[in-house]
Amino acid sequence: MDIIEAGTILCISAGIQAVSALRERCPQHTLVADLKVADAGATLAEQAFGQGADWMTVICAAPLATMASAREVAERHGGEIQIELFGRWTLEDARQWRGLGIRQAIYHRGRDAQASGQTWGRQDLDRMKALSDLGIELSVTGGITPADLPLFKEIAVTAFIAGRALAEAGDPPAAARQFRAAIDDIWRS
Repeated sequence: MDIIEAGTILCISAGIQAVSALRERCPQHTLVADLKVADAGATLAEQAFGQGADWMTVICAAPLATMASAREVAERHGGEIQIELFGRWTLEDARQWRGLGIRQAIYHRGRDAQASGQTWGRQDLDRMKALSDLGIELSVTGGITPADLPLFKEIAVTAFIAGRALAEAGDPPAAARQFRAAIDDIWRS
């Protein structure tokens, strides 16, 4: 399944209308509003889902009450909340998210970390596996390229978020086809 994301920077620069604009152009795709909500969960969820999002992100440092209120709104709209794993979090935190009924998380290697030379490592893969073992469906992001995909073969990844790799490609549709071919080769063979 291909997923379209209204990224954080797009939503900040263009406003929440970016979600509705993408929904108009991509009516059949799952659409993520990557707002990284930290507070006002219900209010921001109403805006995101009201504009056509299927999923919305909440940052892992947000209070449980923020996550719960966002999830309630998501459920009313038939949507889902994804917890954006950024900074410090624990498996106990993840258990609490599951207790709220949240099923998805995004394992994120940030732009700044990548720019400083941080690469995907064993610790990342072990943490992803532990999250999967809790029943959390993982999306993975952070400078992902088709060459990185074999690293994740043993992890139950639901989606790869390939924003920059597509946006900065000379031929974005061809780059998307490369991702699809690599995913099919690794997980459907």
